[in-house]
Amino acid sequence: MSEKQYVIFKLGSEEYGVDIMTVREITELKETTKIPDTPNFIEGVINLRGSVVPVINLKKRFTLEETTINKNSRIIIVTIGEKQIGFIVDDASQVMTLKEEDIENPPEIIAGVDRRYIVGIGKREEKIIILLDLIAVFSEDEKRKIENMKM
Repeated sequence: MSEKQYVIFKLGSEEYGVDIMTVREITELKETTKIPDTPNFIEGVINLRGSVVPVINLKKRFTLEETTINKNSRIIIVTIGEKQIGFIVDDASQVMTLKEEDIENPPEIIAGVDRRYIVGIGKREEKIIILLDLIAVFSEDEKRKIENMKM
């Protein structure tokens, strides 16, 4: 029986998880510098210890209702290819271990939705956690643009 650890974060009232092995770090929200002519879900860039890191607003990317950024808001940093990417979330405060049998495939009813980034549905007690692949949030074209961003 295999287990995996997930970083759990919130977008609004919903809980999401990402494989801890894909997360480089979690940092407090920093002010972003806007970059012209980028998609609206790209908030801008931050300076992370000398590295320029693009920051994505996951609520905008997923077309979720936006809420006010507050003291609990965080940036989850992941690596895509050679680039680090930050994702703004409402809160990221715990690591959860899920057993293989506690994870189901996404329901087929979501078939009309682009669900390439939903890797599973985690169940823990009465909680449901939507498990994501943050790298798959981007189309191949968007990944290329991110890789080619001049920083």
